Amino acid sequence: MSARITNTVKSAIGGAKKTVGSVLGNKSMQASGKIQQAEAHAANVAARAEQQAKGIAHNIKGAAQKTVGAATGNTSMEAEGHINTARGNSERKV
Repeated sequence: MSARITNTVKSAIGGAKKTVGSVLGNKSMQASGKIQQAEAHAANVAARAEQQAKGIAHNIKGAAQKTVGAATGNTSMEAEGHINTARGNSERKV
């Protein structure tokens, strides 16, 4: 299971605990749910940031490969550059 799905599930469970705690007047359970939601949110933000960084790295690598490939006539390198650029773009959109 991807980190983002896992974090979404953890957040939902935290929300349920928070709601049940609120309904039952159990402040400890309510607080535990809030903490679980906050931790899941923070982990999700970190996972997105990591994915963005990977995408940017692939975009940079792709741009360099396209430029060097075109300048040297190396069509294979140029093609790899297009692939890495496309990969980076897709990673940054997720």
